[in-house]
Amino acid sequence: MKSSKKILVPLATLAAAGAIAVGSGATFSSETGNTISAVTAGSLEHTNSKDGQAIFTLKDMKPGDTVTGSLTLTNTGSLPAAFALVEKESTNTFTGSNLTLTITDTASGTDVYDGTFGGLVDGARTELGEWAPEEAHTYEFTVRLDEATTNVDQRKTAGATYTWTSVQLDGEDFPK
Repeated sequence: MKSSKKILVPLATLAAAGAIAVGSGATFSSETGNTISAVTAGSLEHTNSKDGQAIFTLKDMKPGDTVTGSLTLTNTGSLPAAFALVEKESTNTFTGSNLTLTITDTASGTDVYDGTFGGLVDGARTELGEWAPEEAHTYEFTVRLDEATTNVDQRKTAGATYTWTSVQLDGEDFPK
């Protein structure tokens, strides 16, 4: 009997310890965390090298004269954008197509407009394309008074006001 007590006491002790462990709810656990998550909005901005200034000016123009002016636009924002030129308002008192205007994107050599001065539709957008952030384009304006202009056009005037616009593109709209 002594030997059965020797076996029963350790077994009883083990059973009691097991019951305490199960009853205490002891389990393994793990935990991780993250710092504060943040979102920052992009920006849509552009610069104009002649903002608020005339692109060209010529007084006392005579038949055959040409005047040029240029400006550079840069997408300085962090978002891609669709750029456009808008002729806000224009006047041209010259006869017919004696006074012409050509607007050229100098990098590509593409004419944005080539026709009679003031011939762009006032208030309408002339699309210039989609530009990535930091992309820049230089536009050259060439105004020419036809050599065949007669005395009828003496003291005539012309003028125009231009606005450059940019509109954000959705991410899937811009080629990567």
